[in-house]
Amino acid sequence: MVQYTLPVAGAQQKAGETVARRHANFPELVAEPEGVYTAWDGFLNGCKVSGTLPCLGVRPIVDGIPGPYEWQTYNEVRDRCVNFGKGLTKLGLAYQESVGFYAVNRKEWTMGELACYAYGNIIVALYDTLGVEAFRFIVNQTSMKFVLCSADKLDRILSIREEIPSIKTVICMDEGVDVSIKERAKAADIAIYTFVEVENMGKSIDIKSGLAKGTDIATICYTSGTTGEPKGAVLTHRNAICVANAVAVAGDGGYFADISNTDIYISYLPLAHVLERTVQTVMLYKGASIGYYQGDTAKLMDDIAELKPTIFVSVPRLFNRVYDRILGAIKAKGGVSAFLFWTAFNAKKANLARNHLTHWIWDRVVFGQIKQRLGGRVRFMLSGSAPIAPDVLDFLRICFSAEVFEGYGQTENYCGSCLTVKHDFTAGVVGAPFPCSEIKLVDVPDMDYTSQDKPYPRGEICIRGNANMREYYKNPAKTAETIDEDGWLHTGDIGMWDECGRLKIIDRLKNIFKLAQGEYIAPEKIEGVYQKHELVAQAFVHGDSLQSTLVGVVHPDKETLEAWAKENDELASQDFKQLCENPTVKRHLLKSMTAFGKQNDLKGFEQVKEIHLISEEFSVENDLLTPTFKLKRDVAKKRYQKEIDDMYKKLGESQQ
Repeated sequence: MVQYTLPVAGAQQKAGETVARRHANFPELVAEPEGVYTAWDGFLNGCKVSGTLPCLGVRPIVDGIPGPYEWQTYNEVRDRCVNFGKGLTKLGLAYQESVGFYAVNRKEWTMGELACYAYGNIIVALYDTLGVEAFRFIVNQTSMKFVLCSADKLDRILSIREEIPSIKTVICMDEGVDVSIKERAKAADIAIYTFVEVENMGKSIDIKSGLAKGTDIATICYTSGTTGEPKGAVLTHRNAICVANAVAVAGDGGYFADISNTDIYISYLPLAHVLERTVQTVMLYKGASIGYYQGDTAKLMDDIAELKPTIFVSVPRLFNRVYDRILGAIKAKGGVSAFLFWTAFNAKKANLARNHLTHWIWDRVVFGQIKQRLGGRVRFMLSGSAPIAPDVLDFLRICFSAEVFEGYGQTENYCGSCLTVKHDFTAGVVGAPFPCSEIKLVDVPDMDYTSQDKPYPRGEICIRGNANMREYYKNPAKTAETIDEDGWLHTGDIGMWDECGRLKIIDRLKNIFKLAQGEYIAPEKIEGVYQKHELVAQAFVHGDSLQSTLVGVVHPDKETLEAWAKENDELASQDFKQLCENPTVKRHLLKSMTAFGKQNDLKGFEQVKEIHLISEEFSVENDLLTPTFKLKRDVAKKRYQKEIDDMYKKLGESQQ
C-alpha cells in the first residue's frame, strides 16, 4: 500500500500526540532555493524564464464593452515595479514600513506589491468587510502612513480621516482623481498622487532594488475573524518563497501539477487574502501569465471565456455553483441527453477508480461542451479555503477531464499545510504536508479524539516548518495561544491520518455545539450536504444546547427555483423575492432538503426541522461571508435572530 507520508526520522512520539509526519518524497523540509530568498527574488526568477513573455494582462473597457486581454511582459512589469518602488522611497516610505493596499484584484495591486518587496516595505491588505472599527484598528496598529487604493476607496479613507491620523499619503491606482476629492484630501492634510505619477517620480532617481532580506516582514495579513479585534499574521519573505518552492519541487517531482511559463491563470479570488497572494507568488516565480477579471464576479465567466486559463483556483462555494448549474441543465434537458450524460459520467467515474481521468469518446461527445464553461483549456484546478464535498471533486474531474487538487492551509502559515497528490483521486482527504512543513495530531479528550483511536489516530492538527508565521503583530498573548514553545502552530482543526498516511479534516474545535439531548452537531458538514441540492445555493444551519432540533436560513438557487416555479400555475407569475416568501415554496424546499439529507446519510437529529428562505445571498459585501467565503456564523446568528426565534416558536407550537 502506497504511503503518502512518513514519520519524521528519529522523532520521538510524546504522550497524547502522534509522531510528526512529512511528505513521503521529501523527508527533509524544503527551504528556499539557492539565490532566491525573497518574494522579489522569486519574481526575478520568473523574469529570467519569461522576460519577453506576457506577465500581467487586463481587459480594457471601451464604451462599457470589455475588449481582448492586453499584456505587459515580465521585463516591462519589472521596470515599472522598480520605478514605482523608487517613487515610494522618494515620497518618504522607509524600509520595513507598512503600506495599506485597498482595492479589488488588478495589475496595479500586484505591481505595487512587487515594488514593496523590492524595497523592503510591508504589505497590509485592507478591505471593506473589515468594518470601520477593524479598519481603524489595523491602520493605527501598524502606524500606516501610505495607502495604495482604487479611486472608489478614496471617499471612505477621507470620511474617517480623524480616526486614522497616521495616514499622510494616498496613491490612487486610477488616473484623473476627482477635484472635490483632491480638495478634501488637501484640507485633511493628505497628499494624493496617482500610480503613474509615483512611477514617473522614480524614473529620475537611482536607488538599488533588492533591499529586503529573507527574515524581513513581507506582509502582515489580518485574519477576518467574526468577533474581537483582527489578528495580524506576520509573514516573512522566507515564508512566502519556501511555500512557492515547495509547490515547484512537488510539481517538478511529479507529485503536484507542473506549472510552467506557458500557463495562464485568472486572478479573481481576493488579493486581500493569503490564498490568492500565495498563488500569485507561485505563478510569478514560475514565469506564468496572470490575467485579471474585470472586478465584477457577475462578469467572471465572460472573462474566463476570453482568457481561456490553463489553471483555475477557486473555493468550494464557486465549485458548488458550477456543480449545481451543470446538474440543473442536465435535469432540464432530460430524455436522451440526460441518459447520455449519466452513461458517460458513470463510465468515467469507474475510470477514476483506476486513476484514469480521460475517456477517448465521452470527452468528445459529452464533456467537450461542458469543458468550455471554463474556457476549454483548464488542465488542473485547485480548491482551497474550506472543505469541498468529495462528490463535487469527482464531478469536476469527470466533467472537465482535469486534475483537481485540494489544498489545506491557514493565513498563519502562508497556506503551506497540505496538498493532495497527483494521480491520487481519493476524495475526502487533503493529502500530504507541503514539502516545507510537517504535521502531528494532538489529543482533544473533550471531543473524544485521541492519537490512540482505532483504526486511525485523530486529534488537533499542528503544523511546524518553514511556512509558519513569525507571530501575531503586537499580540504576544494570542501568539502564545497559537504557537507553542516548540514552534508548533495549533490550527484548531481536527484531523485523522488514514491507512495511506493522508490527512483528512474531520471536525473543527470551535464550530461544533451540543443539542439539548447531548448530540454533537457539526453545522458545516450539514450545510455542505444541503448546498449540493440543486435548489439550495447557500445554507446557514443553527442550533444550541437549549434546543433539541436544528433550523436553517436558506438562500435558494434563483435559476433552478424559478424554473421549478414556472411548472406550477400558482407560482409561475411570482418573482424570486415573492417565491422566497411563499409558504408553498418553503414546504417544498424543506421536504426536498430532508429527502436529500437522508440520501446523503444525515442522521435524524442532523436534519433541519424548519427553514426561513431569503432572496439576498450571503456575501462579503453584506458581511455574512469572510473574504475567503466562509460563513460568519456569529454575524449570521445576530442578523437572523428574529427569524430563528420565530422558527423555534413555530416548532414548539406544532409539538403542543
